[in-house]
Amino acid sequence: MRKTIKPLKKHFKRLEFKNSELRTPNSELVLQRGFTLIEIIILIVMAGILLPVIITPFVTGIKESGKPEMATKAIYLAHQKMEEFTKFQYTDATLNPTGLTAYAAIPGNSGYEWQWEIALVDNNFGASGSDVGYKRILVRVKDSQSDTYEIYSVVTRFP
Repeated sequence: MRKTIKPLKKHFKRLEFKNSELRTPNSELVLQRGFTLIEIIILIVMAGILLPVIITPFVTGIKESGKPEMATKAIYLAHQKMEEFTKFQYTDATLNPTGLTAYAAIPGNSGYEWQWEIALVDNNFGASGSDVGYKRILVRVKDSQSDTYEIYSVVTRFP
């Protein structure tokens, strides 16, 4: 410190520098600590611009976090109904061709509805006017947000 102050004494001969330090913008003794007001304002402006961009995906994710659970439940219910149909033999009256039913509430599962269809199909699974040994079963489930989930199965009279 003394070396820096000595050259300054030549310029300021009338001033005494016993136990004090002279701080000027060009001096080596100037120590900067903390942030300036401009830096803080820039930080606040940048945060105001960037935070909404960063937070929006998280908020959307939280809002939609129940959707996978609803989809899983809808598929589970569709499989449950499909199992009710596939436990019967091909010739059972339960598997007689049925047009697409109206949506019906699923007992014990509020907000979910299902419908089904049993149709005769050919060996390429296209609609068939006659019984060639294949029946396609469609089960459709609609959740509380009106999204639908479908599963298909084909039963046959062949071993």
